[in-house]
Amino acid sequence: MRFVKSAFAGLAVLGLLCGHATAAEPVKIGEINSYSAIPAFTVPYRNGWQLAVDEINREGGVLGGRKLEILSRDDGGKPLQAVAMATELINRDGVVMLAGSFLSQIALALADVAKQKKVIFLATEAMNDDLLWTHGNRYTFRLRTSSYMLSSMLAERAAKLPAKRWATVAPDYDAGHSFVANFKTLLKGRRPDVTFVTELWPQLGALDPESTIAALEQAKPDAIFNATFGGDLGKLVHDGNAHGLFNKRSVVSVLTGEPEFLDVLADEAPEGWIVTGYPWYDIKESAHKKFVDAYMTAYNEDPRMSALIGYEAVKAIAAALEKAGGTETEKLVAAFEDLRFPSPIGPLTFRRNDHQATLGSWVGTTSLREGAGVMIDWVYADGAKYLPSAEDVRKWRPPE
Repeated sequence: MRFVKSAFAGLAVLGLLCGHATAAEPVKIGEINSYSAIPAFTVPYRNGWQLAVDEINREGGVLGGRKLEILSRDDGGKPLQAVAMATELINRDGVVMLAGSFLSQIALALADVAKQKKVIFLATEAMNDDLLWTHGNRYTFRLRTSSYMLSSMLAERAAKLPAKRWATVAPDYDAGHSFVANFKTLLKGRRPDVTFVTELWPQLGALDPESTIAALEQAKPDAIFNATFGGDLGKLVHDGNAHGLFNKRSVVSVLTGEPEFLDVLADEAPEGWIVTGYPWYDIKESAHKKFVDAYMTAYNEDPRMSALIGYEAVKAIAAALEKAGGTETEKLVAAFEDLRFPSPIGPLTFRRNDHQATLGSWVGTTSLREGAGVMIDWVYADGAKYLPSAEDVRKWRPPE
């Protein structure tokens, strides 16, 4: 009898030990992005989320002491590769949710996986509107300011210009078309007297500056809306400046005020363009300064917009886990809907009706400072003020 009692006591102790081991297991998040395809955007983003993970784990982790662990994968810019990696992370590695994506097509592919597998997907950087509207689903949320929101911020400023004849230049892919369509609709809603005299659609990464500038000159617009970026933006700015394209013409340009873009343009950065961006160097709020100091200490480089987004993404994930009180998917869905979480630029929220976060952007004008491009005369545009109406969302978003 004494042996039996000892055996049961041993089993009880073993059970307690196993329970403690389970409780101490890390919470695994599967993260997928195009690190090798677009490192200028995704590597600072990775630095940002790693900084947040390190902070959270130093402060005790999540859910009563569990470490937060990010299992990161490089999709190489290929949707099929992203799908395979997501499936493996869920089925083999036991992640409780997915996060990531910069490219629109990757985000759409991962959203489909999330819907099929009934796992949360937090799209962090992709801006395409169809992700949450025409292709929206119960399990997909987005942190980054959407194409609609950025276009609305710029249309508000553009409507105050005297320009009536507009031209657009944007890459011929999903996000480019989304930016142009939104800007046209939103500007004409504010200024019915404007007309769009030409739309140019260079292939992404293959803008021909000579033909683009010639077409713009021939159309004789009063103002230009630009959504090109990277090397295409550099070509447009360099050759446009050389040909006087922007003389006495207003230019409204999405994202161009972000360091990822201005740093590449260097001393050729245009002056006086109306842009959205991230003037981290002039933001004085203490929470933001704390983030900047920590980032620069950890990585010995200036922060980028993508670094801020990576950092905020992990803070949002941690807040959702705490609100859910666990890792069960349906509780996480409920937690993300109307979730309010802290960020270096103030509290942010995910809307219940379309799963879009209220992260905004800074709107100002470009200038040169000590031979480098910067944003001046900027204001922070609160994303909550530029979201589509609940009625529009009901029309665009498929029923669950």
